[in-house]
Amino acid sequence: MSSISPLAFVSPEAIIGENCEIGPFCYIDKNVVIGNNNVLMNSVTVLSGAHIGSGNTFFPGAVISAIPQDLKFKGEETTVEIGDNNKIRENVTINRGTAAKQKTVVGNNNLLMEGVHVAHDAIVGNNCIIGNTTKVAGEVIIDDCAIISACVLIHQFCHVGGYVMVGGGTRTSQDIPPFVTAAREPVAMCGLNLVGLRRRGFTSEQISTIQEIYHIVYNKSLIMSERLKLVETSFPNDPNAKYIVEFIQSSISPKGRGIIY
Repeated sequence: MSSISPLAFVSPEAIIGENCEIGPFCYIDKNVVIGNNNVLMNSVTVLSGAHIGSGNTFFPGAVISAIPQDLKFKGEETTVEIGDNNKIRENVTINRGTAAKQKTVVGNNNLLMEGVHVAHDAIVGNNCIIGNTTKVAGEVIIDDCAIISACVLIHQFCHVGGYVMVGGGTRTSQDIPPFVTAAREPVAMCGLNLVGLRRRGFTSEQISTIQEIYHIVYNKSLIMSERLKLVETSFPNDPNAKYIVEFIQSSISPKGRGIIY
């Protein structure tokens, strides 16, 4: 049985799982599904369209599934989908999707620190850390195991690769490829995220291979298509090489944002 404060409002049309704790002054709207073992501290707002998994903790002031801050939004039925075992800290806002993708997604085992904003149709993968007051614009994609520091601004439609470290205060309007550190003003690739890769269990051999790949990728004596072809032929069976090549191919496509340098 779940524990619901008498000072909370829970719509009779909401679905609440087992062993949840819903604190005082929470507001749970209709058309909301909350799984098992979730904790909603005081003053959490969960609006229509939220689908929440199990084992999450929402800290005071979080607002989940408010309508998009997008003037193209016309009231269509869209969702926010949050997975399992996330920590959503104070005053985090996660807006629901628009007609573009119909949903905003936050995966599993993420930490979204105080004041983070995740805009409409964004996708946050698994095992990510997003620092205080970072703002993720609409239709941004953040791959698994990314670490994004505080006060980062990510332009709409950008793609942030897995296992990256983005320095505090960084602003980017281009894609950040996997495994790298990004910082400075204007934003630049500052080498590999060596500490993060080692913590995630990458071997010295894997790290050395990724370094070799990026020496090719950032070799300006060749055009990008030639660089990517060289990576494919040099590392034909390497999954990290495949990930990097596919990421950059998407980034430099006509609809892509291009990668940082």
